[in-house]
Amino acid sequence: MEELARGFFPELFNRSGNKGSGGSSYSPIVLPLDGRREEPARRKAADSDKRVGNEPLSKIRADFPILSEMVDGKPLVWFDNAATTQKPKQVIDRLTTYYERENSNVHRGAHALAARSTDAYEASRAKAADFIGAADPDEIVFVRGTTEGINLVAQSYVKPMLKPSDEIILTYLEHHANIVPWQMIAQETGALIRVAPVDDAGQIILPEFHKLLSSRTKFASLAHVSNALGTITPVEELISAVHSFGAAVLIDGAQSAAHMPINVSAMDADFFVFSGHKLYGPTGIGVVYGKQALLEAAKPYQGGGNMISDVTFGRTLYHNPPAKFEAGTGNIADAAGMGAAIDYVKRIGMQNIEAYEHELLEYGTRELSKIPGLRLIGTASRKASVMSFVIEGHSIEEIGSRLSEAGIAVRAGHHCAQPILRRFGLEGTVRPSIAFYNTFEEIDSMLRILRQLV
Repeated sequence: MEELARGFFPELFNRSGNKGSGGSSYSPIVLPLDGRREEPARRKAADSDKRVGNEPLSKIRADFPILSEMVDGKPLVWFDNAATTQKPKQVIDRLTTYYERENSNVHRGAHALAARSTDAYEASRAKAADFIGAADPDEIVFVRGTTEGINLVAQSYVKPMLKPSDEIILTYLEHHANIVPWQMIAQETGALIRVAPVDDAGQIILPEFHKLLSSRTKFASLAHVSNALGTITPVEELISAVHSFGAAVLIDGAQSAAHMPINVSAMDADFFVFSGHKLYGPTGIGVVYGKQALLEAAKPYQGGGNMISDVTFGRTLYHNPPAKFEAGTGNIADAAGMGAAIDYVKRIGMQNIEAYEHELLEYGTRELSKIPGLRLIGTASRKASVMSFVIEGHSIEEIGSRLSEAGIAVRAGHHCAQPILRRFGLEGTVRPSIAFYNTFEEIDSMLRILRQLV
């Protein structure tokens, strides 16, 4: 059994002095070596009265209408949460309320509905600021999602200060959305991209990261949690290291905001971005957090109405942030919906969500590792949400299709993260990803299908 564990979790046996990634208060995922396992009947009996914090899991699941959906006659099991999360009725109802009672443009109207709409929009900005520990709601810019947020920072703040041979630091863990925007501005300015490597567990090799930093470093853009592997990166240490060279840092929180408490002030992030749709909110809405001084220094990303204080044909005067970056009519309804999503997860408690998801992740990782021929991809000592794998002799498309036939939705592909998968010699993986409405029984249903395959 120990040899099996060595094969799947080499970092637990062969320490090279590289610390595991930080960011979570929970212990590493450890495969038991004595062959013991929790009895399924005993665990399943406890499933029915499981709680997430003080909230019964059965009540949580009842809040999400789509979890009652049938797929080809099978109950839906939603294990594609890293792509998007499902929405509770509280969010759905908030959107209905907005369109039924509040619909108007914001800021400019002198009538009652404009006031209601503006109140809803700005209340959600305040909720987002509080949710991630920002000092002021004016440090929150609404965008379509994480991708637009990264592009905004790249174009508005970073590009204007770059000159040839300046350097931008990334890691192998990045999503394409945190690679392509930097390539675009590097090509335009002559700047260079430097990439920090990862070890065989999918953890950033910290000494190598530190070696990349120099007086040429102008910016770093780093994943908080890898969408392909689930690795939680030690953002506080990385940010501190970059700051010691006088550079600023963006943290991509697309995969962390829904799974753990976030405090941008404590981590000292210069920018932090996340998407509403991965946080149980609507699509088409997201957040850029930026320190006030940096937002003031950044140039407007787009031009139009709502972001100006005065316009003549000779010049334009812009509003202060965040309005400076919100040209045109914003996604008002979905901002209100994201506010409702934040209310929902805060009521349950992000620490409670993190703790329950950690239980699911430990169980799923342990049981997947027992399947013959299955190789887990990404075995960092600190992980969130994701269990990527391949099975010898079976294509990822075949595995994904077999699971779908049983009503189980997983992602099978490169997850818009080709560099990290190619680091492991792969073009794709099967990626179940969990949320706090998932159950141990759902993991068991996936395991049954996978065992039938092998």
